[in-house]
Amino acid sequence: MIDSYASSDDAAVAAAAARAGADVVRSMYGQRLSRIDKGAGDFATAADVEAEKRILGIIRAARPDDAVLGEEGGQQGARDAVRQWLVDPLCGTLNYAVGSMLVAVNVALRDGAAAVADPFSGEVFFTDGEKAWVRHDGADDALLTPTPATRLVDVNLDPPFPSAPGFRAVDLLGRPEFIESFRLRVVSTTLALAWVAAGRRAAYVTDGGNLSGSVHFAAGIALCRAAGCVVTGIDGAPMGDTARGLVVTADHETHGQLMSMMSSRGQY
Repeated sequence: MIDSYASSDDAAVAAAAARAGADVVRSMYGQRLSRIDKGAGDFATAADVEAEKRILGIIRAARPDDAVLGEEGGQQGARDAVRQWLVDPLCGTLNYAVGSMLVAVNVALRDGAAAVADPFSGEVFFTDGEKAWVRHDGADDALLTPTPATRLVDVNLDPPFPSAPGFRAVDLLGRPEFIESFRLRVVSTTLALAWVAAGRRAAYVTDGGNLSGSVHFAAGIALCRAAGCVVTGIDGAPMGDTARGLVVTADHETHGQLMSMMSSRGQY
């Protein structure tokens, strides 16, 4: 079955790999899993490792000449490979470890196709780099259409905070105009990016360094771009080598509102 993906396009490979990882995450949910300490309070579980193995199995069978950068396994394949896959097999490990189902499986071809799978809803959000869709077993693919109508904004409050004191998300949340315009959500997983692309969230905000090539964020960023979202760093500049953090919004009006709040009183 894995070999059958060799003739598939990159979007199909990304979706199949993300779904395979999600199957592992779902099957191991609720088990007593050993933790692998990664330092600074971060850790992985056996589910992270096994899901990445399953994902890599599909990528290697379908695209044997491509390199892979995995959250758990690091760089694999030729360093001079023209194509590289970015894999986060379980985004939201702490959520998962304490019994929360708010997690995502992220697979992205750098500057190309990508997929984000929700292991518990059964949804796979995917893009060919031009358009983005969501797939659910038994249903036709639906085009992702962002909208700010929910007024829900997910904000990542997890450390580190490299842009402090210039930017701290917690300061944004205390601004009266934010409270008047939006409703805060904190899910602690990049599944929230797929939700912006799907119109379930108005925006997502996180501090950080250059996240465009991050295994955690690459798939979600690709989805949002293909769906037509506004994607910038926390200073409002386009994503690139000098960008820091991430602001993704359903439309330009919402982006402008958030940037106005973030740029006043010492924030960007």
